[in-house]
Amino acid sequence: DGLVCARHLAIINKRYRPVILYPKRGSSNLFINLVTQCEKFGIGFIDQMPDVKDLNENYHVIVDALFGFSFKPPIRPGFTDIVSRLSETTTPVASIDIPSGWNVEEGDINQIGLKPDLLISLTAPKKCSVYFKGTHHYLGGRFVPLAIQEKYSLNLPKYPGLDCCVKL
Repeated sequence: DGLVCARHLAIINKRYRPVILYPKRGSSNLFINLVTQCEKFGIGFIDQMPDVKDLNENYHVIVDALFGFSFKPPIRPGFTDIVSRLSETTTPVASIDIPSGWNVEEGDINQIGLKPDLLISLTAPKKCSVYFKGTHHYLGGRFVPLAIQEKYSLNLPKYPGLDCCVKL
């Protein structure tokens, strides 16, 4: 999700200059192809998380896309410092689908301390989103077929016009 987000930001406006923290590269063809696309858009990659001072002074927003919804604690050793800095920075943090380190159903039960300013839920809000206390919560992905919505009792909002996201 983070690689796709960076690619879209680079396409939307040339003034956006995403930088991707990618400390542990995926080896599947999907990840290799996404990295290649990002590189072709001139998106930079870094292997080390900037310190909190650097995050506060040199970044306008941080997109949190470290873990997927299948995350199971504990946080692996190479990622604890990253999540800690995300929790400490004053730069706005936008978490994609689930804030990193949170339990998909119960929220921040491991006391990670990450409190994003923005949550972008994909397809449907996950149960942990009830614990989100940030400023903005959006739902992206109006592509859920009615049969799936009914099967899983999803009560999704109406999307205005042709919009693919809606503010919750």
